[in-house]
This record gives sequence, C-alpha cells and structure tokens, in this order.
Amino acid sequence: MAVPKHKTSKSKRDMRRSHQSLEAPSLSTCKECDEVKLPHHACPKCGHYKGKKVIEGKED
Repeated sequence: MAVPKHKTSKSKRDMRRSHQSLEAPSLSTCKECDEVKLPHHACPKCGHYKGKKVIEGKED
C-alpha cells in the first residue's frame, strides 16, 4: 500500500485545491421583459425563448 514519505504542506495542499472553488452561475437578461434569467433557458416571468413564446409565464 502506498504511504506518503513526507507530510504535504498547507501551501501545496491549497495549491492543488485552487481550481475547486465554486463560481456564481452566469446570468443574462430577457429581451422581452428585461428580467434576469439563466442563459439558454426560457424566461420564467414571461415565457419567451429566442423571441418566441414557448411556455406560460408567471405574468399570464
């Protein structure tokens, strides 16, 4: 069984984990109602996607 010969320092451990941080989701605005929404998703407020009404939104 492999066992490390030396203790991994806090610096080396944290450098290895540097890319694991969480990122906030990217957001875009709806062109119909200017509501903030997720990109590539229908707007939950008005129900438009790429300029077309695809679902019933909360306004209707």
